[in-house]
Amino acid sequence: MKKSTTILFLFLVLNTAIAQQTKQVMRTEIVGSWTLVSVENINSDGTKNLPYDLNPKGILFFDKKGNYAIEIYKNERPHIISGDKNKSTPEENALIVQGSNAHFGAYEIDETNRIITFKIKTASFPNWEGTTQKRSYTFLNNELKYVVTNTTQGGKSVTAEVVWKKL
Repeated sequence: MKKSTTILFLFLVLNTAIAQQTKQVMRTEIVGSWTLVSVENINSDGTKNLPYDLNPKGILFFDKKGNYAIEIYKNERPHIISGDKNKSTPEENALIVQGSNAHFGAYEIDETNRIITFKIKTASFPNWEGTTQKRSYTFLNNELKYVVTNTTQGGKSVTAEVVWKKL
């Protein structure tokens, strides 16, 4: 009996150490700078579109302390004719808002369930401020892909697949 208990205890200690090491490895893989590869929206009817067109621009940062920042932009956006963003036309403002998305706050990684939790502090889409959003993810070949289930373009009727490549 004593031998069985010792073996069980050693197994639990080893299992806990491996789980903690796996978490540390994932945190190490996530931490750093990422460049945007693609954003694809999937509508409730199954049709797909590229809300930021082909070759969008973007950057994502995760730090060791649990902070993150995201910026996403259409590759091509029209300039403001006046050269002064305070004097832009309603049409120019609409194109700027529709062609970008940014937010920052804190993040957590749930390696077991493959979930990134974003605790959004501030966002260019004010409806997201103060929210917590969970996103399922995959990590393969230096690419991070996650799914947004409550998008800035369609709410819950549209999901988005976002792909980032580690810099």
